[in-house]
Amino acid sequence: MAILLDENIKVIVQGITGKQGTFHAKSMIGYGTKVVAGVTPGKGGQEHLGVPVFDSMKEAVEATQATASIIFIPARFTYSAAMEAIDAGINLLTVITEGVPVQDSARIRQKALDNDVVMVGPNCPGLITPEASKIGIIPGKICAKGNVGIVSRSGTLTYEIIQNLTVNGFGQSTCVGLGGDPIKGIGFNECLTLFENDPQTKQIILVGEIGGTGEQQAADLVKKEITKPVYAFIAGQTAPPGKQMGHAGAIIHGKSGTAKEKMRILSEAGITTVKTSSEIPLRIKENL
Repeated sequence: MAILLDENIKVIVQGITGKQGTFHAKSMIGYGTKVVAGVTPGKGGQEHLGVPVFDSMKEAVEATQATASIIFIPARFTYSAAMEAIDAGINLLTVITEGVPVQDSARIRQKALDNDVVMVGPNCPGLITPEASKIGIIPGKICAKGNVGIVSRSGTLTYEIIQNLTVNGFGQSTCVGLGGDPIKGIGFNECLTLFENDPQTKQIILVGEIGGTGEQQAADLVKKEITKPVYAFIAGQTAPPGKQMGHAGAIIHGKSGTAKEKMRILSEAGITTVKTSSEIPLRIKENL
């Protein structure tokens, strides 16, 4: 079954005619994702990459009955694009865009919550269900169908972990890249709960970073409600205190946001923690 997306989900690409939209929409289509439309204001009536282009999300949803959209639009226009998607009736909204103003992200997130929309991102790689569908920029060729669910704050590190799992014979159910901004949509706990309730997923990998409290909250949830094995890696173990590393959300304030402290809390919750991402397949093998 996997979580959030399967081979039947219909997707609209907002900004499909732009450079990034074109490149990644082509990759999504090549992977088998049902990209049924694109939206670029002023270019309605055209066809791009073999799919119809509409001027608005309302028109695109009405014509295709799509339930998901992905945004490849500059940061200053992302707020209006996201609001338009939610108002059009989208259920799954993926925001790839980096540099979205914090106030815009907060308002988009609240709008999504108010309308029961699952929002992934912003500043994220998206999500993929191997051999079924992908929404975003995760390379499909490194993935394999299986029973390991992945939820991660990191982007390229997630690719490395997926690759290591695949070459070691561990396929994935669904991989979700949450994004590294301080304010974002779906988080660790929502994904952990979805994986817990997914029959296909047998094991879960959590990839965290320094800064924030999402990993600590996840540890509390795992201790109380998650019965499946969880493995965790925290990026930024050598980061100096008070220094932002990469993502806007990856900044340590005091002791609570350090990798060491997070790994301690996760371990105390019964989660198998590793010091290097390459250890994950080895630890899974040990526990089979």
